[in-house]
Amino acid sequence: MSNVVIIGTQWGDEGKGKIVDLLTEHADVIVRFQGGPNAGHTVVVGDKKTILHQVPSGILHPGKQCVIGNGVVIDIETLISEIDLVKAQGYFRDDAALLISENAHLIMPYHKSIDIAREKMKGEGKIGTTGRGIGPAYEDKVGRSGIRLADIFNDDVFRAKLEQNLKEKNFYLKNYLGEAEVATDDIFSAFTALRERLRSYVGNAALFLHGALTARKKVLFEGAQGAMLDIDHGTYPFVTSSNTAAANAAIGSGVGPRNLDVIVGIVKAYTTRVGAGPFPTEQDNELGVKLRDKGDEYGATTGRPRRCGWLDLAVVQHAIRMNSISHLLITKLDVLSGLKTIKVCTGYTCAGKPVAGFPSDLAVLETCTPVYDELEGWQDDLTGVTSYEQLPDAAKRYISYIEQKTATPISMVSVGYRRDQIITLIDPFSVNN
Repeated sequence: MSNVVIIGTQWGDEGKGKIVDLLTEHADVIVRFQGGPNAGHTVVVGDKKTILHQVPSGILHPGKQCVIGNGVVIDIETLISEIDLVKAQGYFRDDAALLISENAHLIMPYHKSIDIAREKMKGEGKIGTTGRGIGPAYEDKVGRSGIRLADIFNDDVFRAKLEQNLKEKNFYLKNYLGEAEVATDDIFSAFTALRERLRSYVGNAALFLHGALTARKKVLFEGAQGAMLDIDHGTYPFVTSSNTAAANAAIGSGVGPRNLDVIVGIVKAYTTRVGAGPFPTEQDNELGVKLRDKGDEYGATTGRPRRCGWLDLAVVQHAIRMNSISHLLITKLDVLSGLKTIKVCTGYTCAGKPVAGFPSDLAVLETCTPVYDELEGWQDDLTGVTSYEQLPDAAKRYISYIEQKTATPISMVSVGYRRDQIITLIDPFSVNN
């Protein structure tokens, strides 16, 4: 029996929500441990599509315990809307199925105002943030001026923190960003009106998880975004505002790192990213458009079209190293059907010389040239394939190639968007440690 961490190995959008939804069947507890409503996990059950931004994907399964950890930044208004939506779809019938850490920090209205105004001010140099206040909320958390979920249930504490913060935020909004100030009373009234909707869900998540682990419950840790968006190890500054790495599954949920047994890295069969930033294997051409349309590559949170390109194993191997990934899982293999040949980047050269690893200096990365291997493609439609043996030989060779190049076993392969379109080679929960 193992506890499993799900991590994206690229720039997010690898299909983690679907995988978490599938693996939830074998888990007892599902934990979201970082990020905020800037992450969108799309899950399809039958013909019904559900997009989750803050609630763990496991909420679609009855009898499972879902936890939003302390490492997540929460927008309580959108969280309540999300809860209502999921319930309206017939899921989440037992309120006890969700526990939210009292230590989770809140995204305040001024965080959103600052986020949007900064992007507007940067013009062509903008990062490509979703404008949902994620970065400014994490800034306040690190700056020790953040407001935590527990705070809004104490009127005196909440108002005092709010008033102190708005002295600085309103000055910054008005005098530097040229935006309207935010009224303390408006925020206080709005949040105190909403807080009763969340009160029953709030508690000591770290203590609960300790008890679950002691009782030998199987825990599934659900990451958001991808390894290349990690604040420390990604393509900085074109990253998110939290650590997306597997190590944060412990920190962002309040458990010890020895409880993280199996680290599964999700690899899309090609590469995508949303927003600005370097993308060495991007295909800004007819192929890129074809991958985008066939793979429905549009952001679950913003609807923005994703940039598309060939699989980059330099990126994946970087993710394997930084996360101690034990197994890989390939998604959207079906999207590559119909291509005569498929390219895979194995590394880069810069000024004619091989580059070791993945460059952290973006000035260097921008001058790098991808080194490609070319593999035979396949024409078969994979969406009806139910076993590894049924895959075309060329698709099997593609899978074996990735496994050999990364020296990491592949546990599952996804050939469609539904739950029943995943081929299991190794069950992550059955791995012995």
